[in-house]
Amino acid sequence: MVEDTGNRGETSSRRRFILAGGAIGIAGLAGCSGGSDDGEAGAGLDGGDGSDGSDGTDDGSGDPMLTDASEFDPAEPGWEGNNYLMTAVSENDYFQGSQTDLENMRNQDVEEIAHGSPPRELPDDESEWVDPDPLIFVDKPGESGQTQYQDTIQPLLDRLEETTGRTVEWQPVDSNAATVESFRAGRGHLGDISTGTSAFGVNLGGVVPFAVPISPSGQFGYRLLAVTRDDEHDIQSVNDFARDDITVAHSEPASNSGNQAPSALFDQFFDVTAGEDYEVNFSGGHDQTARGIAVGDYDAGPICSTCVDDLVGSTEDIDYDDFKVVWASNPFPPGPMVHRYDLHPDIVDGIKEATIGTDWTDTEYAENTGEAEYVEINYKKVFNDILIIQRYNGVEYESGNL
Repeated sequence: MVEDTGNRGETSSRRRFILAGGAIGIAGLAGCSGGSDDGEAGAGLDGGDGSDGSDGTDDGSGDPMLTDASEFDPAEPGWEGNNYLMTAVSENDYFQGSQTDLENMRNQDVEEIAHGSPPRELPDDESEWVDPDPLIFVDKPGESGQTQYQDTIQPLLDRLEETTGRTVEWQPVDSNAATVESFRAGRGHLGDISTGTSAFGVNLGGVVPFAVPISPSGQFGYRLLAVTRDDEHDIQSVNDFARDDITVAHSEPASNSGNQAPSALFDQFFDVTAGEDYEVNFSGGHDQTARGIAVGDYDAGPICSTCVDDLVGSTEDIDYDDFKVVWASNPFPPGPMVHRYDLHPDIVDGIKEATIGTDWTDTEYAENTGEAEYVEINYKKVFNDILIIQRYNGVEYESGNL
């Protein structure tokens, strides 16, 4: 396992990255252990350069690494020798991870916060506790500027009113920066926040991440997918992103799967450094990245697996077979539920009763949101690998970096 050097530093040191002692580890983030419930890490990338020499079948498409979906093994996709149409990822439920993956994150031995500050503690002085009515629930921005519809999340808001004894108002926002600012200014009291923005929320907004959702099928989180169009037969690896004739899109600077993780992991596993080996074109969101690749504005890019899954499911002009996947990571934690650090403890208890203490299985809420239950987390442990990636990238928790 490669030593965690602590900082990205000079270019020559960038190849000596990360995650020693982490739950995911280098082999896990290489995407070779899959989302199976056995919880065993894979053997790593085996070079990870995506070079030809695959056992994949050339179906006449001109891509000798393109492998049939029937041969996709979630426990060992073999990205070093195989490309797959995104249909294979979908059919094998590979967009998310298992609860075993989450337990590995929850149980890892982490002594201190890897980057930035820990969540703030409840003030000792009770006069500093906040006891608002109404409670403002800040809903993280969706793709293409869309937020969750209020009627989709309304059952949770109703449950929060029951358990907290407060009126709960829903506040949509149009950007991750607006999410953090709402909490920082004290206008937001609880809500959800994206994975990559979580540390900004902790360091700038005073939030405490306390739970993550589990899907009705028992899965959680998402993966980083490195994708191109289905007909880009000469793009077979992340290594090809570094070619002069390839236009690569990232989503937003603070996005984990859309920028932070690929900036670190492409560097680690492929010696491909974003911003040096290829120009980073920020699309503005995962939907924009996917659409841009599909229509030819971009040739390739990193994308959040569940984001592209949601996009395909909600539109008629984009299909899984429009994309080819050349590499995937192991699961990352999803965006957590959070509350302000200074909320009155009775209100926090009510918030946790409505989330962690409520089984949403077989309800309309679970069907509409994909969230059947919430599992309590320790931010320091579950977000350790995210924080190490951000430390590696030299992220400074300033509002201008969102």
